[in-house]
Amino acid sequence: MSQVIDRLLVIGLGLIGGSFALGLKQRGGCGRVVGYDSCREQLVEGLRLGVIDEIAEDLQRAVGQADVVMLAVPVKAMERVMATINPWLSASTVLTDAGSAKGSVVEVARRVFGQVPSMFVPGHPIAGSEKSGVSASKSDLFLRHKVILTPLAETDRHALRVVHELWDRLGAEVHHMEVRRHDEVLAATSHLPHLLAFSLVDTLANDRENRDIFRYAAGGFRDFTRIAASDPMMWHDIFLANRKATLDVLDEFTAGLAQLRQAIDQADGDTLLGVFTRAKSARDHFSKILSGTAYSLPMSENVIFKVQPGGRVQGQIRVAGDKSISHRSIMLGALSEGVTDVEGFLEGEDALATLQAFRDMGVVIEGPAQGRVRIHGVGMHGLKPAVGPLYMGNSGTAMRLFSGLLAGQRFDSELVGDESLNKRPMERVAKPLRRMGARIATAEGGCPPIKISGGQALHAIDYEMPMASAQVKSCVLFAGLYSEGETRVTEPAPTRDHTERMLSGFGYPVVRNGATASVQGGGKMVATHIDVPADISSATFFMVAASIAPGSDLLLEHVGINPTRIGVINILRAMGADLTLSNERDVGGEPVADIRVRYARLKGINIPEDQVPLAIDEFPALFVAAACAEGTTVLTGAEELRVKESDRIQAMVDGLTQLGISIEGTSDGAIIQGGRLQGGRVDSLGDHRIAMSFAIAALCAEGEIVVDDCANVATSFPNFVELAKQVGLGVRVGAS
Repeated sequence: MSQVIDRLLVIGLGLIGGSFALGLKQRGGCGRVVGYDSCREQLVEGLRLGVIDEIAEDLQRAVGQADVVMLAVPVKAMERVMATINPWLSASTVLTDAGSAKGSVVEVARRVFGQVPSMFVPGHPIAGSEKSGVSASKSDLFLRHKVILTPLAETDRHALRVVHELWDRLGAEVHHMEVRRHDEVLAATSHLPHLLAFSLVDTLANDRENRDIFRYAAGGFRDFTRIAASDPMMWHDIFLANRKATLDVLDEFTAGLAQLRQAIDQADGDTLLGVFTRAKSARDHFSKILSGTAYSLPMSENVIFKVQPGGRVQGQIRVAGDKSISHRSIMLGALSEGVTDVEGFLEGEDALATLQAFRDMGVVIEGPAQGRVRIHGVGMHGLKPAVGPLYMGNSGTAMRLFSGLLAGQRFDSELVGDESLNKRPMERVAKPLRRMGARIATAEGGCPPIKISGGQALHAIDYEMPMASAQVKSCVLFAGLYSEGETRVTEPAPTRDHTERMLSGFGYPVVRNGATASVQGGGKMVATHIDVPADISSATFFMVAASIAPGSDLLLEHVGINPTRIGVINILRAMGADLTLSNERDVGGEPVADIRVRYARLKGINIPEDQVPLAIDEFPALFVAAACAEGTTVLTGAEELRVKESDRIQAMVDGLTQLGISIEGTSDGAIIQGGRLQGGRVDSLGDHRIAMSFAIAALCAEGEIVVDDCANVATSFPNFVELAKQVGLGVRVGAS
C-alpha cells in the first residue's frame, strides 16, 4: 500500500498529535514526520521515542515543506498558531486540526485567514487517555475509534480525501458531519458529562463531611467522577469555545432534573419508573447498535460465517421468539389500558427498536430480561410526541405497522431506518393511508423516511389489497382503530393473521369473513398476558438443516404453527421431508407445537402458489432445500421476495450458482436443479435470512462455505450461531 503523503508536520506533540504521528509512521501513511511544540522537552522525547523523525528547528521552513499540517494544540491556542503559520502556508498545503469545538476553530480560521482556506479540513478524533504528553503516544490510539471531519462547502475535495485517507490508515472510523451538528452532539455526549462530573466532585468536596463521602464512595461514583480528573485548563477552554451548544444541552438537562426533583418530592413513582426505564433501555439499546452486532464486532468490519462442510443435526432446542408477535405485543400492549406482561419476547435489534420507539413516546416498559417484558399501557390516545425521529432499525414490519398507528395520532411523527430499510418501498402503505385521510410523505422512490402529519380525521375504507401482504393489511387495520366507521381489508391470498388474533386477545373486536377482516373505529384495548411462541421463520433454518443432513434427528420446541404461517411445513412435506408435529396446543390465541424433523431424501416439486404467501420469509432456506433435492424445483408467484431486505431471489441465485448449483432466476421466482453443493464464498448482501440459509447449506457441501456480511443476523435471531453449534453445525464467526 503506497503512502498517502510525503511530509507531515505535527504542531503540538501531546497525546493526540504524538499518536497521530506515530501511527502514520508505523502504518506507512507518510514519508517523514516533523514535530513542533512550544515545549522543547516534548520534542526531544518524541524524537527519542521515534514518534517523529525530526524536530522543526525552523517553523517557517517546516510549514513551507509540509504536504499536511496537523494542528494538535488546545482550542484556545488555535488562533495564535494559525496566525503564526499563515504567511508560510502554500496554496497546496493541506491544513487540518484535532480540536473538539469545531465552530470555534472554524471561526478562528475565518478571522485569521480572512476566509476559511479551501485546503483546511476541520477534524476531531474521539479518542483519548488518562495519560498525557508525547510519552503517552500510542500508534493504535485511534484504532476503531470515531473521527469526525466537518468539511465546509468551500472545502477542497482533494484535501478532504487526503485527510480522510490518513485517518483511515490509522484504523479510525471516519464520519463527516456539519460543524453545528458536531458541536451539538459533543456538547451532549462529552462536554455535559465532564461539566457534571466537575460540578459534583466540587460540590461534595465542599461538604463538611466530605471525608466520609469520599471514603465510602461506591463504584458508580468513582466511574462517573473519573472524568473530573481531566485537565482543568483544557476543559476550561472547551466550555468557553463551545458555549452555546453546551448551554443549550445544559438547559435541557436542568429541566429534566427539575422533573425528577418534583417526582421525588411528590412521591410520583410512575414518573420515576418511566425516566429510569427509558434511560436504562436507551443506553442498552444504543450501546448494542453502536457496538455493532451480537457478535461484538465493530460495524466497520465485515462479519463473516465460516462453516465447515458436512455433519448432522441432532438435539432438542427452542429457537428465538416470533418476531412478528413480539412487535405486535409491544404495540398493542402500549395502547391498551392496564399492564401487559409478555414472555418469550424476541430480544433482537428489530423488536428492541420497536420497544424503544414506544419508550420515546412516553410509554413505561420494564425489561426485557430473559424474554420478559412488562408494558404499562397508556390507552389508545395516551402516546406523546417523540423529541426526534423514531428509529425502526432494519424492520419493514415495524415501519409499516407504525405508519398505521401513527396516522391517527394528534402529533407529527417521522420514521427512519438503517441503510437497508431506507431503500425499501413504503408507498404500499402510504397510498391506502392517504385514502383514509392521513397526511403522509415518503422520500424519493417512495422509500423512508416516512413523515406523518398528526391531527387528521381518518375515515374508514374498504381496501382490496393489490398484493398479499400481512404488513399492509395490519397497517390499514391499525389506522382503522382511529377511523370513523368500519374499515375492511380484503386480501387476494391468505397472509399471517397475528394482528387480528392479538387485537381480539386485547379485547378489540375483529370480524373475519373469508378473505376480509374488519374493525370498527373508536374502541379500546385491555391489557392481557402474552406468551410469544418460537418463530417458525427461525425454526425453518433448522428444519431444513435436519432434512438435508444424513443422520439428523432434531426436536424444535414450542413453535408457532399459525395456519397463515405453515407454508414451509406444507412445502417441506410435499418435498418428502420427515416432519411430525406433537403436543399441539393453543397459547394466548396462537397455536403452537413441538416439531420433530429427521433426515429424508427430498425431491424437487412445483411449489403451489397458494403456499407462497404462507412461507414468504422462509424461501431463502427453502432454496437450499431445493438445491439439495433430487430433480427440479419451480417457484412462481413470489415477486415480493425481490423487495425484502435484499432482492432475495437474486441473492440466492447468485450464491447457489457460486456453489455449483444450476439455478435460473425468474421475475417472480426461480427454477432450481438439485445437485452437489461445492464450497466457496458467497455474499449475503447484509440480509440475515440469506446469511443463515447459506450457513446451513454447508451441511451438504463438499468444502467450506464462507458467508460475507452477516452482522444483521443479530437483527432477527440473536443466538443463531450458539444454537447452530449446539445441534452440530461447524460454524465460526470472524471478521475480515
